[in-house]
Amino acid sequence: MLRKTFLIVILALIPAFALAQEAAEVEQLEIGDEAPKFALRTLDGKYELLTRWTGEKLSRPASQPIRHVVLVSFFATWCQPCMKELPHLENLWQKYQEDDVRIFLVDITDATRSVPKYADAPQPEPFLKERGLTMPLLLDTYGMAMERYVPDKMLPRLFVLDKYRTIRLIKRGFHEGEDFEGELSALIDELLLQDGEKKSD
Repeated sequence: MLRKTFLIVILALIPAFALAQEAAEVEQLEIGDEAPKFALRTLDGKYELLTRWTGEKLSRPASQPIRHVVLVSFFATWCQPCMKELPHLENLWQKYQEDDVRIFLVDITDATRSVPKYADAPQPEPFLKERGLTMPLLLDTYGMAMERYVPDKMLPRLFVLDKYRTIRLIKRGFHEGEDFEGELSALIDELLLQDGEKKSD
């Protein structure tokens, strides 16, 4: 009887252990990891796939489009530190939009509205337009990408990916006084030189 009870307890704990292990694996997302794939809706109802711009480190057929350096920043309209980061990201978008660089804002506002204090947070599209921001906006309405990239929901969270979807930089929060644009520009320029593909002047 005791053995049977012990077996039942162990079997009951397996799902919880598996979930905890999965959560731990998500928490360990760090520099050098391959960025999780996502497909997120744009404001015009289409879907943006991360793999459209980056991919595996394989020999590229001549017909395949040039891979891009990708910046992905998770934010919400209730996030005050995000408001400080956004103008700098817009400057980088303006600087690099003619190059092989994509910058995406991923909005998680709707995914966090179940939290009472965030229930009435502004909608992202008018919120960004009021601030003159033109970066591509992706909507993580159900928080699927957030679960993989920002499981602790601490914002902003910025990821810089190289052309092969490898995470090369993670920035947690926004820190006043740092050379945000200088640091990112230096890394982007370096990553643009991969495969001998030089950044345009």
